Amino acid sequence: MKKKGKKAKEKIIVFDTTLRDGEQAPGASLTSEQKLEIAYQLEKLGVDVIEAGFPIASPDDFKAVDLISRKIKKSSICGLARCLTKDIEAASESLKRAKHSRIHIFLATSKIHLKYKFKKAEDEILNLAKKATKFARNLCPDVEFSPEDATRSQKDFLYRVVETVIKEGARTINIPDTVGYSYPQEVHSLITDIRNNVPNINKATIAIHCHDDLGMAVANSLSAVLAGARQVHCTINGIGERAGNASLEEIVMALNTRKDAFKNLKMGIETKEIARTSRLVSSLTGFIIPPNKAIVGKNAFAHESGIHQDAILKKRSTYEIMNPKDVGIDKSQIVLGKHSGRHALAKRLEKVGFKFSKERIAIIFKQFKVLADKKKEIFDDDLIALAEEQTKPKVKIYDLISTKAITETGVEPYAEVKIKHKGRIRKAESTGDGPVDACYKAIDKITGVKTKLLNYKLDAITIGKDAQGRVKVEIIAKGKIVSGRGSSTDILESSVKAYLDALNRVG
Repeated sequence: MKKKGKKAKEKIIVFDTTLRDGEQAPGASLTSEQKLEIAYQLEKLGVDVIEAGFPIASPDDFKAVDLISRKIKKSSICGLARCLTKDIEAASESLKRAKHSRIHIFLATSKIHLKYKFKKAEDEILNLAKKATKFARNLCPDVEFSPEDATRSQKDFLYRVVETVIKEGARTINIPDTVGYSYPQEVHSLITDIRNNVPNINKATIAIHCHDDLGMAVANSLSAVLAGARQVHCTINGIGERAGNASLEEIVMALNTRKDAFKNLKMGIETKEIARTSRLVSSLTGFIIPPNKAIVGKNAFAHESGIHQDAILKKRSTYEIMNPKDVGIDKSQIVLGKHSGRHALAKRLEKVGFKFSKERIAIIFKQFKVLADKKKEIFDDDLIALAEEQTKPKVKIYDLISTKAITETGVEPYAEVKIKHKGRIRKAESTGDGPVDACYKAIDKITGVKTKLLNYKLDAITIGKDAQGRVKVEIIAKGKIVSGRGSSTDILESSVKAYLDALNRVG
């Protein structure tokens, strides 16, 4: 009895249209030199086909396709054209120096387009598609045909068009969901129906091109793959007309991560180049990547929830289905904020050089929670400041209760300070050269200690408007030179904490 051999893996062709459809996004215009820079990175990423532009659209678009054709050697370079002789000739001319070239022609087939855009009958459209495909095939051996708005076209007419253009030499049939109208089950049925009703479909590769108007571009593309499509159109970061296109990084990582669902499929994408490519496109187009963007967003591999952090630290796969290194991101982020737990706090403290007992961690955790309510994210320097508080005198002679200051242009600043001393809360008021000076003078009234301020230094612990201010002071008191430090999101509070810290060290 013969053993059954393993089924050969089928290639999913990645057709990137960032430089054509992606650039059509309002505000995303690129120069030919910028397009070439992205094309080099797409080649490094392993994209099979780069749609470099729409040559007839403008002189710079033609220049970009021509430039990319001369420089890129591994990926196939594609130019878009309407089913017009002048478009196809321009595309052919711009691609003549490409090592691997493709002409991509398109013609709408839906009733709404035929009626309002073309004002033509089905037979006229069919004849245009036939002639254009034949003309393109005589100029280039690799022709792709797109029946624009295919998902809203009458199926019988769509079958006729597809069968006709394949007869004329189209090697790839792309099915566009031009206005992002479809949903996954509908797309799956359409691809299945095309495979079952177009007699010569086996002579061409079926492709899918989805827009994201209803937020289903990636899902629709993957559904098409499950139905037998073997080429996917996509863009980096999902940029494109209106709500954008199917995102390359999402499609690629979905296929890679869910190999149990997408069996016997392979791609030539070097996934570790995904993050770099994403950042380059974002930088050159000026389109900021949303923090919650799948795969490449700032928060894609970030965790703040204490429950998640605790599990992640024990076993990464509890809350991460992908390894960030696989897409070119160095590591996951444990973001410390108000939702974080003690385990994550203790681990981060160890990372910055502090190892405390459970009792000390409990104390720091309370202080951490107070700080986390004041600012969105706690950085390493914030933790260092909290940890350093633990090195201060265990018994505080003077403990801050509250500060209040009033300052106004042309009016001498006023301050009120409340301090706990020997179990009693004492209050004093004073004026000064500034709110900090007024506070220090009020403190001197309470303590009765004669001091001289030698040095005062304020700096921000971290970046952002909610950053903590760290104050270091040096004073002379009771014949001693001592220093103190304090930190808070309130500069005045950190100044008072530093002064009291110094006084506590005097004893």
